[in-house]
Amino acid sequence: MRQLILAISLFVFSFNAQAMPESFADLVGKYSPTVVNISTSTEPKELDKSENPFGDMENSPFKGSPFEGFFEEFFRGMPMQSRPRQSLGSGVIISADGFIITNNHVVDGADEVIVRFKNGEDKEMEAKIVGRDAKNDLALIKVESKKPLPFAPLGNSDTVRVGDWVVAIGNPFGLGGTVTAGIVSALGRNINAGPYDDFIQTDAAINPGNSGGPLFNTKGQVVGINTAILSRSGGSQGIGFAVPVNVAEAIVKQLKEHGRPIRGWLGVRIQMVTPELAEAFNLPDEKGALVAGLVGDGPAKSAGIKDGDVIVKFNDQAVESSQDLPRIVANTKVGKRVPVELYRKGRKMTLFAKIGEMEEDESEVSSDTFSKSSTVLGMTVKPLTSQLREQLKIDEDIDGVLVTDIEFGSAAAKAGVRRGDIITQANSKDIKKASELAKIVKKAGDKSILLLLKRAGNNLFLAVKKSKEDE
Repeated sequence: MRQLILAISLFVFSFNAQAMPESFADLVGKYSPTVVNISTSTEPKELDKSENPFGDMENSPFKGSPFEGFFEEFFRGMPMQSRPRQSLGSGVIISADGFIITNNHVVDGADEVIVRFKNGEDKEMEAKIVGRDAKNDLALIKVESKKPLPFAPLGNSDTVRVGDWVVAIGNPFGLGGTVTAGIVSALGRNINAGPYDDFIQTDAAINPGNSGGPLFNTKGQVVGINTAILSRSGGSQGIGFAVPVNVAEAIVKQLKEHGRPIRGWLGVRIQMVTPELAEAFNLPDEKGALVAGLVGDGPAKSAGIKDGDVIVKFNDQAVESSQDLPRIVANTKVGKRVPVELYRKGRKMTLFAKIGEMEEDESEVSSDTFSKSSTVLGMTVKPLTSQLREQLKIDEDIDGVLVTDIEFGSAAAKAGVRRGDIITQANSKDIKKASELAKIVKKAGDKSILLLLKRAGNNLFLAVKKSKEDE
């Protein structure tokens, strides 16, 4: 009986698991013609005097030397040109009429884009840039061909699993068509490349020049666009990243129709929910995105969202962390009315927001003697006097205490408070004096103190865990 169960288990595993192919030759032979090499060039441009490194001698290595007069006379009035720039990358043809996906960084700033094909009558063609998306590092270009071009089918990146076999085809180091294979190492990677990071990680070798090339599954479907590598040497170390094709496909549609990406916009500034903040806000766990501030009269304000709300679900999609919310909002259709599930002062509630369209691009303080200072939680704070407001250009409608110094290793320092922050609230109570802050800290006992700060004009929540020295 035990042998029978073991045999059945092995059968089920072999049925569900993706078997290692004996060879990728058939896939490569069929789809490598859909992968192209892309070279770009930028024409040299004449620089004005501010860009001329020697025109005004301010940045010259001869400044202050006996040769300063000679070189100033030599360079004065001399036209200077920037150097021509070239780059190499890859791309994949996605339609017979010549649309090609690549990376934004491959074509960014290019005056000329040349596409080279593996075979066919047209070995080389000039392409036009249809549109670019810098935040997802994607670009759509197009060539005009007299005959239909071979193209690669787009798969479904949502079905990709960790451990699946994948094949990368591209133009590493300008060598021409090169094939590497590996597995999917991880999904949903955030490498701080942009606000919408959601990369597929693979150990298939990806090197400079592979950028913009496709990542195929074993069915010959494109599941990702190779974009970045993690490397100390500049070469592959088995950690490469690809934009999921579902993201790329949605962006391509927008670039075709509008020449630019169309993203949803909620109008909030958010931050991560730390264990200390979760305790201070009386949350059941550390999930969600904390609203640190509202942007103008945006959709969030119209919906009734407030500072201190913690969004845990948006448009019926769970918000596990603050990194999830920008991506979910961006992918929401502009004009759609969606439910926003959040916690407010420990109570769960649902509001409805009508999504707007995102518009694409978009100091430290020294100590002073104007007023008496106090020390709380390792912070030196002062009330906002008229002199301070004038000196630091602080609006009259902002009330609070100014942090002028931080003790190294103190509770405030560990929580991330900085010199120059303005504390406007403590445990949801308005603060105007250092004595008010000290009173709230004392009353909190051994619990974390929730601070609302103004930093560089933006709101920020921090939870400060008192140390024994603060008792």
